[in-house]
Amino acid sequence: MVFSSILFILFFLPAFILTYYLVPKKLKNIVILVFSIFFYSWGGPRFIFVILGTTFLDFHLVKWMAQMKEQRYRRLLLAVSVSINLGLLVYFKYSNFFIENVNSVLSVMGAKHIHWTKLVLPIGISFYTFETITYVVDVYRRVHKPLDNFWSYQLYIIFFPKLIAGPIIRYHDLADQIEDRSKDEKWDNILIGFYRFAIGLAKKVLIANQMGLYADSIFALNYSDLGTYAAWMGILAYTFQIYFDFSGYSDMAIGIGKMVGFKFPENFDNPYISKNITEFWRRWHITLGAWMRNYLYIPLGGNRVESKSRLYLNLWLVFLASGLWHGASWSFVLWGAYHGLFLVMERGFLLKIYEIIGKFPSMVITFFFVVIGWVFFRIENISDAFVFLRRLFVFERGATSNLIDLEFYSYLIIAVAFSFITYLKIGKKWQDAIYFNIYTKRKHLIVCGLAIILIIFSISSISAFGFNPFIYFRF
Repeated sequence: MVFSSILFILFFLPAFILTYYLVPKKLKNIVILVFSIFFYSWGGPRFIFVILGTTFLDFHLVKWMAQMKEQRYRRLLLAVSVSINLGLLVYFKYSNFFIENVNSVLSVMGAKHIHWTKLVLPIGISFYTFETITYVVDVYRRVHKPLDNFWSYQLYIIFFPKLIAGPIIRYHDLADQIEDRSKDEKWDNILIGFYRFAIGLAKKVLIANQMGLYADSIFALNYSDLGTYAAWMGILAYTFQIYFDFSGYSDMAIGIGKMVGFKFPENFDNPYISKNITEFWRRWHITLGAWMRNYLYIPLGGNRVESKSRLYLNLWLVFLASGLWHGASWSFVLWGAYHGLFLVMERGFLLKIYEIIGKFPSMVITFFFVVIGWVFFRIENISDAFVFLRRLFVFERGATSNLIDLEFYSYLIIAVAFSFITYLKIGKKWQDAIYFNIYTKRKHLIVCGLAIILIIFSISSISAFGFNPFIYFRF
């Protein structure tokens, strides 16, 4: 079940909200748990027991760890918990990748291949694995005490809006809300959450899905015969598809949470207006960046290292890990290394160049670098990715897609407008007015009307087109 489906919009979500507000306060968390288990079971019935079992084990391991006085036993239980969670992630997500690479080496050596049954990836495993690790590590660091109630921990992990594709939330940021959020369960928040959900749904259905149709039609062609113009239109379509797809999901998750009193952290902040790659990663998938900083970059030494070479190595290692987190293929590793290289160069000299040339040229150049990077994200075969890259710069006519028409340009203009509008002060003002500023009764009436229109158009589009996947569900 996906947020942008008729089943979810017209049946599951209304049933959840109504049930949540009809039951007494002591049953509200139980309602969330029941609906969350049902939601996950709908898409991954074979794996629901994996997530329930690991959370049960984690809860007790962390409790035992907190009771230990000797540091060596605390470290041992920390290692056991992290190993279990990372072990499951590696087994389900990377074992196929590992076996494929081993078999490639064996082929060169003339040896027999290892026979392996390809595993199906549990939905959202990368996201909830990172959240389980934040809990155990934060208890180990004494950021917060371990939970007394197992079901509170279960709710933190399995709460369905953030379960499949984030945002990735640290437990201590959600702990008080799990215990009591009655002060935020009010009509104003329900309505604002509904508006945020409607905006996210429109981003996903009315922009991302349309861009995805065009991107897929172009990437389905033979890259060697692809014309330069078609290649650029294809990667631009994908550039806007992945942004509106993932930021749309995040908006819907934040909106659903707000409707039941939860405050989730923002996950996107107009990343395509960034003036350098460092800023891009402060604006793109914000919660993943925070996780990588707190649980990988800082433990490696962060900025507090003796030499610049070690600092650059730390940055690169973090982005190699980020690339591998996104997908089990060498193209994702290369994508991470590509972004890591730019972060290192910016620390060295690029930021000074950007200061000299000014904000707008810096934004254009950064956007260009980001678009080139998406080639490796979209095409998992590295050799094919380099063929596609070459077609971007040969400036030749070639195969094109019949879908590059007036309709495509209309959607592209809309995508560009909403991606870059906050570069202008008036655009930033409009966004803040809708997302963050206080609502008056008049403002509620206007935005509510617009949200209903977006919902109607989105449902119509879903009914008309069968294309409706979420890109980040596969991570």
